[in-house]
Amino acid sequence: MKSTFFSAVPLLASIASAAPVEVRQATNIDTTVLQFALTLEHLENVFYKNALTNFSQHDFEKAGYSKDYYNNLKYIAHDEEQHVLLLSGALQNAGVTPNAACAYSFPYTDVKSFITLSSVLEGVGTSAYLGGAPLITSKAYLTVAGSILVTEALHTSMQRLAVGEVPMANPYGTPLDPTSVYTLAASFILNCPAGNTALPFTPYPALTYTGNACTLEEPSGKISDLIKRNGWGKWGNRHQGHNQCRAIAGGSTASFTAASAPPAGSYLTFVSGLSVTSVKGTINGNTISAPIPTVDEGQTYVFVSSKDVEGALDGTSVLFGPSIVEVAPQPPTINYSVQ
Repeated sequence: MKSTFFSAVPLLASIASAAPVEVRQATNIDTTVLQFALTLEHLENVFYKNALTNFSQHDFEKAGYSKDYYNNLKYIAHDEEQHVLLLSGALQNAGVTPNAACAYSFPYTDVKSFITLSSVLEGVGTSAYLGGAPLITSKAYLTVAGSILVTEALHTSMQRLAVGEVPMANPYGTPLDPTSVYTLAASFILNCPAGNTALPFTPYPALTYTGNACTLEEPSGKISDLIKRNGWGKWGNRHQGHNQCRAIAGGSTASFTAASAPPAGSYLTFVSGLSVTSVKGTINGNTISAPIPTVDEGQTYVFVSSKDVEGALDGTSVLFGPSIVEVAPQPPTINYSVQ
């Protein structure tokens, strides 16, 4: 097992060929990055507006959430709409036609499952902007992306707190490359307008967490088969009926089901904060298992990789994934001698 940190140059980034993309770009791909960001913002914009259409303030209050929470949720929806308008305008000013929203299917069934899925989606959005930042050439675009990143991180904290998770479970944000983000987003996309420009990303084969712990995905506290099929694993640690749902602990063994049998010698690679850790997997058919690294905390992305990753995870080593697990943070430690 090796726990390493992202270096300044070979960050988690990959384009269609799944080759690593470094900070020094030979080609300016700013409009591609903006189009990709717009794709994510369209998804979030529709996600929140659908929920506000489907559920009233009274529905949220019945589920245990306050009027203030509901009002803050409308602020999130407003933010996502503004992000769509801003990115669309930036593309138009660059002479590029912005992609339109697609048709989506979101696997939530009630207020609580919506909020839980929201907490994960917001985490992915935050990771997407952080991972995409090194790909941007224009300093003006980079400032805009950083501004949106801050807001997405605020959304993430609010929704994590709403499902009983530590909002700042990891001292560091987790960068995630565009192909991995697109893999997660694509599971919600049914179809897109024919006139949209195709993005240069091909989703990785699926990887699904196969744990048995309860979640907030269904009113009964059981795991939603629909969400499991889409690769969205376990999260949440609020009371649900008589069950206490908890995030998985670092050091615990986690099992994942891949779209096909992982090759012998494959690793489970965990990406959490600035840490990338590869653990040799135990393989049984399509299932691969390994202990979760003790350095992992909060929303963690899990891949099957062909090798023990050293320094950064590039697309050439990814076989399946990502899946998502919520890892319980260690109790906070404070050294008062540090000034």
